[in-house]
Amino acid sequence: MTNIPATVMAAGEVIGSYHDLWHVEQSFRMSKTDLRARPMFHRTRDAIEAHLTIVFTALAVSRTVQNRTGLAVGNVIKQLRPLRSATIAINGTTQRFAPDISTEQQAILDAINNPKVTH
Repeated sequence: MTNIPATVMAAGEVIGSYHDLWHVEQSFRMSKTDLRARPMFHRTRDAIEAHLTIVFTALAVSRTVQNRTGLAVGNVIKQLRPLRSATIAINGTTQRFAPDISTEQQAILDAINNPKVTH
């Protein structure tokens, strides 16, 4: 049952939209768990809005990573967190150490950096 007139949205489209609600619910769960949006200890409107802006930005980035890799965000974080690089400067000499990236980690990074074009 909907209050949207049939001239605006056909019955099949309403049903399809209803079936896609799980995406919205998944995003709310992700914002509460993976992104730790709550509890919120802010008092002023500006601080609350800034907090929510950061959370929703992180949610958008997380969903993009999830869509590009086909992996859950927690899995991506778990696999990429160990990657570290270092730059050390001693006596005017700079030494750079790149991370040792496995084939699986490189595949994730490639998927994130090179989205598939779907036209």
